[in-house]
Amino acid sequence: MRLFIAIRLSDGMQKSLVACMHDLKKQGVEGNYVPARNLHMTLAFIGEYGDPGKVKEVISKVPLPSFRLALSEKGNFGNILWAGVKGNQKLKTYVKELRDALRENGVPFENDKFVPHITLIRKVSAKKPYQVHLPRAEMTVENVSLMKSETKNGKVVYQEL
Repeated sequence: MRLFIAIRLSDGMQKSLVACMHDLKKQGVEGNYVPARNLHMTLAFIGEYGDPGKVKEVISKVPLPSFRLALSEKGNFGNILWAGVKGNQKLKTYVKELRDALRENGVPFENDKFVPHITLIRKVSAKKPYQVHLPRAEMTVENVSLMKSETKNGKVVYQEL
């Protein structure tokens, strides 16, 4: 099963990002918009792995400090448009410790550089310049989730394990 560890967004943060995406649609920005229920911040992408219990055990061993997450910037990786968050040392330290624990316990994951972001649109394209109006939004992070990704009826569905 395809697994990843993520921060699930508060309702308020989701609503703010959905409003931003509606604005982009009105400006003629095309692409695969992420459904509101799938908005999240990936901390570690594990991919195909058959032992979710082991991953949950590793997550439980890494202490998560409570911290604020606030939208602050936008960016893109190729044709993926994302919303970023204010520099957050607690988040960066937690992700480093989490990834170290995964590595030490033999759980494979994509060991890419951690850039805290929330994907909004994949395969983004626009015929004219557009503005991304990121609203002010913040939330308190108090837990992380092990998520499973699967395709049902042609749609990607994320489920917390």
